[in-house]
Amino acid sequence: MRKKIVAGNWKMNMNLYEGLELARGLNDHFTTNPVGDREVILCTPFIHLAMVSNLLTAPGLSAGAQNCNDHKSGAYTGEISAAMIKSTGAGNVIIGHSERRTCYGETDELLAAKTGEALRNGLRVIFCCGEVLEERQGNIHFEVVKRQLDRGLFVVSAEEFSRCIIAYEPVWAIGTGVTATPEQAQEMHCYIRRLVRDRYGNDAALDTTILYGGSCKASNAAELFANPDVDGGLIGGASLVKEEFCSIVNAL
Repeated sequence: MRKKIVAGNWKMNMNLYEGLELARGLNDHFTTNPVGDREVILCTPFIHLAMVSNLLTAPGLSAGAQNCNDHKSGAYTGEISAAMIKSTGAGNVIIGHSERRTCYGETDELLAAKTGEALRNGLRVIFCCGEVLEERQGNIHFEVVKRQLDRGLFVVSAEEFSRCIIAYEPVWAIGTGVTATPEQAQEMHCYIRRLVRDRYGNDAALDTTILYGGSCKASNAAELFANPDVDGGLIGGASLVKEEFCSIVNAL
């Protein structure tokens, strides 16, 4: 049975002390209010990662990075390798977030290389896909998502894919306050699950966790998560507020 997951993406927010305070608060909350068969992942800035990884002791709570480099090591000033992430105790990494694609020009081919490097180092990949507003309005959103998955993720083996999570993030809904309707979310999640079935088989499709990301908050999380193919959320701004984030987890 596929896992139900809420992942918080802190992005470039909070200094070290603020981040540790939030992580401690969440760890305390989920120690006294266990997540049960759900899972919660905190994807922090790199400077937080080692300390956050070490302080997360509540069952079902783990840490992740927001990006990694596609090389094993070398003269890549300012970059962080998958092996470095793994050494902090973190077990997850986000690959292909729309902000990386848009702000830093990351291509599907580069993301495929990052995905492979992360998997080789024992990390679980949260692979992001999704269309911008013009692509949604042009009715090519299914084509865009298929291309992103075919070129960036579906190049891995079936065994490697079993350690991957997919996050659908309609770019037009990220940080805008506009959320995909539950019907739009379900339609795309169902389509993505069919793509997984076509590539890796029915068992893989049934086991793959697919998250929704895009202005998901406490007020709409339950409605989004009620869809049969929506297995949780990749949460941005709402993950920075303890009470809001805990409410989202409770909605799952």
